[in-house]
Amino acid sequence: TFQMTFAIITPALIVGAFAERMKFSALLVFMAVWFTVVYAPVAHMVWGGDGALMWDWGVLDFAGGTVVHINAGIAGFVACLVLGKRKGYPHTAMPPHNLNFTIMGAGMLWVGWFGFNAGSAVAANESAGMAMLVTQIATAMAALTWMFAEWLSHGKPSVLGIASGAVAGLVAITPASGTAGPMGALLIGFASGLVCFLTSTKLKRALGYDDSLDVFGVHAVGGILG
Repeated sequence: TFQMTFAIITPALIVGAFAERMKFSALLVFMAVWFTVVYAPVAHMVWGGDGALMWDWGVLDFAGGTVVHINAGIAGFVACLVLGKRKGYPHTAMPPHNLNFTIMGAGMLWVGWFGFNAGSAVAANESAGMAMLVTQIATAMAALTWMFAEWLSHGKPSVLGIASGAVAGLVAITPASGTAGPMGALLIGFASGLVCFLTSTKLKRALGYDDSLDVFGVHAVGGILG
């Protein structure tokens, strides 16, 4: 049941890359096919135990950086390229309609992620406790790093940037939350805040792709860094 929550949330992340560009009926078909053809095989390769491809290679993914975030980020990137840009993009500004909801959502994610990462220990033990601690450290560090990077780059920070940085930190610490210590979490948080900011702003503008919620810049890149 716990693993099914991972499977349910991953397609929801993908949708953020091409928001406003696909009918709901088509989305349901896409989710079913993508889960069967992509998610399930990757999850088995990473978490399948002895005999599974990436497991035998020594890949360490404690809570889903590969299975969930890199997987979703790459899929979202490809989908937004295939579907094309929203009308008016990039000439028309398309900020979030309600920053209050954005902050509420980021806060809910931050709290819920403790269950996401610590719960992957599948026990109330020291591994779960350390996962909670490093999740908090990396997320706070990434939020601060994104804020200062945006401040230096654009002349002022933004609430949206801080929220994006927090999510980048949550993503990046996910695969390492069972093995990284506090200092490692600080480094992961700093790297994810900076690199995800550059990807979601500079690289996105240079390549011209329309990733509505920066799924590639935050989830794919953050997962790779973690």
